[in-house]
Amino acid sequence: MKPEEGPIEESKKLRVSRGISILDLVLRIIAIFGTLGSAVAMGTTDETLPFSTQALIFQAQYDDIPTFRTRATKSRALLIFLDTIMLDVLTAGASAAAAVVYLAHKGNASANWLAICQQYQNFCERITGSLIGSFGAVLILILLIPLSGLILSRRR
Repeated sequence: MKPEEGPIEESKKLRVSRGISILDLVLRIIAIFGTLGSAVAMGTTDETLPFSTQALIFQAQYDDIPTFRTRATKSRALLIFLDTIMLDVLTAGASAAAAVVYLAHKGNASANWLAICQQYQNFCERITGSLIGSFGAVLILILLIPLSGLILSRRR
């Protein structure tokens, strides 16, 4: 405690630090559930499109798209490092998945890739929802990294 600070100021700083730590924990839990939910939605997505005969059935599944197969100061510094790596990996994966989802929705006439979302609407809705969850987790990590830095700087 600094000589000019009284017990009231110290108590306020302690409450603020505790509140920031609780916010940090809540954001991490939300990011975990968002990422897990996105992974589950992506991994369990499939839709079958029957035609007039049972002999001809088309199906879209998650694995049909190859891009988708893919003490306190020291611990806080480690969390910042690991959060940054997680942000990089999650951003790269979500961005690559976004490109494939875009192709599923729009197709690419130059490459002779047809848009499949007119036929497989449920499949496309689920992979789009998964993408929203992934980018939500990216935003949460973007908030967590400076928050962790703030907590680390307040402890020095």
